[in-house]
Amino acid sequence: MYQLLKILQMALTAQNFMPRSKKTFYTAGCGSLTKANPNHGHKLTCAEVTMDSHCVGELDGLTFYLAKPEDYDDVMAISQDIYGGNDYLPHRYHYWMTEPGRVVIIARRGKKLVALESGLLVDGGETVIGEGLRVCPKERGCGLAGVILRFADGYIKKVYPNVKTMRFTRGDDPRPEKLRKFTLLARRSVLSLLGDSEGFNSFVSGLQEKLVVSDETNSSRPLVPVKDLDALKAFLFDSDLSSRLQLPGGAIIQDWEPLKLMESNLHILARRNLTWFVDGSGGKPLFMSFHTPPYPIPYNGGSLCFNIDLYGMETTLAKKALTTHLNSVKSEIQGLVLVHIYMHQTLWKDLKQFCEGHDTVKQSKNFWEQLFLEKEL
Repeated sequence: MYQLLKILQMALTAQNFMPRSKKTFYTAGCGSLTKANPNHGHKLTCAEVTMDSHCVGELDGLTFYLAKPEDYDDVMAISQDIYGGNDYLPHRYHYWMTEPGRVVIIARRGKKLVALESGLLVDGGETVIGEGLRVCPKERGCGLAGVILRFADGYIKKVYPNVKTMRFTRGDDPRPEKLRKFTLLARRSVLSLLGDSEGFNSFVSGLQEKLVVSDETNSSRPLVPVKDLDALKAFLFDSDLSSRLQLPGGAIIQDWEPLKLMESNLHILARRNLTWFVDGSGGKPLFMSFHTPPYPIPYNGGSLCFNIDLYGMETTLAKKALTTHLNSVKSEIQGLVLVHIYMHQTLWKDLKQFCEGHDTVKQSKNFWEQLFLEKEL
């Protein structure tokens, strides 16, 4: 009997210390989490997972969770120098917590948050946009980004099996061996300006004067605002709009988010509070533009970021659109402002020259590009 009890005790001890699977997925259910590891069929109740109710799995020594509002400080702690101070996440994090179709995953090693990645479902649920990737400074360059990306891809594909493609944009040229993993759909040129609120009004006035002197304000192709969703829908779903405006990869890119011209994406655009202008000359418009409301970024201890997206290749309309967008927000500019203008490559040189000659608003970065990439999931 003693020997039998000893054997049972050893078996129980071995079970308690049995190593966990290298990779475990969890899928959220109604009031419970189902462990999707093939070696387990146990369904965990809320009472059993109170401490890990947002846990979605493990991989390579990291534990992954769905991000929560209370993780904000930990996320900000790993975000130093992200995007050269142009980081949008301090401003958008709490909105991301409730945005429809948004998945935000964080990775912890023990209790320490070490990485974050996010995905937004678009294109009727067939595409996910990867955004916000970041790794804590001490672990950058050690492969941690690849780990969280692999986990996020698998998690999203498991929870949303209809997703076929991952799309994303980036502002630097990846190494050739890394670029081979993706399909490069398009490149857009970016003109970046830096100024302050004191000189911003005079800068905009100077651009308006340049248009008058060159007689470009009297062009027969006026720009008109688009405020009605139905009017926007009719414009965007014109069958040859993509080729006529040379849309990058057949999509529009709104503040780094690439979206196909699909009705389901109109709801996403409507949430962004964009200001639109189009070529209003009638017939087939040759130009379209929009801007995102200025938002705060960490640059230089606290600044504003203002993004303008231009579509089309008509230089006169591009100058008018740029001036119109800048003029529409000049009363909102406080302190330093970084303006990023995204455009077709053929416009960059002319718009750079158009913006030159002002004392306080100047080009802040040499020529650079926005890359639009995708891969199959």
